[in-house]
This record gives sequence, structure tokens and C-alpha cells, in this order.
Amino acid sequence: MYRPPSSRSANAYQRINVETSMHTIDQHRLVGLLFEGVLGAIATARGALARGDVLTKCNAVNRAVRILEEGLATGLDTVDGGELASNLEALYDYCTRQLILANARNDDVVLQQVARLVETVAQGWSQIRTGEAVEA
Repeated sequence: MYRPPSSRSANAYQRINVETSMHTIDQHRLVGLLFEGVLGAIATARGALARGDVLTKCNAVNRAVRILEEGLATGLDTVDGGELASNLEALYDYCTRQLILANARNDDVVLQQVARLVETVAQGWSQIRTGEAVEA
């Protein structure tokens, strides 16, 4: 389908803006956005499960799993991160497996448990920056 040049130009500028913001975004904020993405996807999955919307539930669980695996887990510094990085890696792996199980069994309780685990880590992550601001 043909789109007028102004529409194509606007889309190109929008893509550039997103790409630029991703390159300049604070790394701490980026991890915070990943946590928000996981929690949002789990909330979407829970809502879809309650409505019986299987496709939306599956897509949301897949999105949460991808963020955990491709965003949070791959961002860990397992060389210099020591025990903390290893523990987070194990936690993300556990959450991933639990999400897959919850998806297969339509288990809202497991979705809630994973959300609570991720929320705890996300809160700790957000307090790191707050703690730095207080110390400064």
C-alpha cells in the first residue's frame, strides 16, 4: 500500500528518535524499563488468562520470557558481578521456567509468584539509584 511521503518521513524520524534515545539512555534506567516490561507482560498475561484469551496470554508470557532471557540475563556481568550476578542469573532462569509452566498450566498463582519475585528485584534495583543520590 502506498503511503504519502510525509507519512514515511514521519515514521523515519520516529524510528531515529527511538534509536537515538536507546543509545543515550542511562543504563540504570534501561534495566528499570526491562523490569517494567516483564511486570507489564505478566500483568497482561494474568488479565488474558482471566478472560480466557489464550493468544494474548501466550504472547504476553513469551514477551516476559524474552525480556528475562535476552534483556536482563544477558546484561549480567558474570565475570565481575560475582555471586550477585550468579544469583540473579539463577533467579531469571527460575522465573523463565516458572512462566513457561504457568503458561502451559494456565496457573495464575505461579504468574503472581513470578511477578512478586521480579518486583522485589526491581524495587532493589530502583533503590540503588536512590541510595546513590542520598550519599552524594
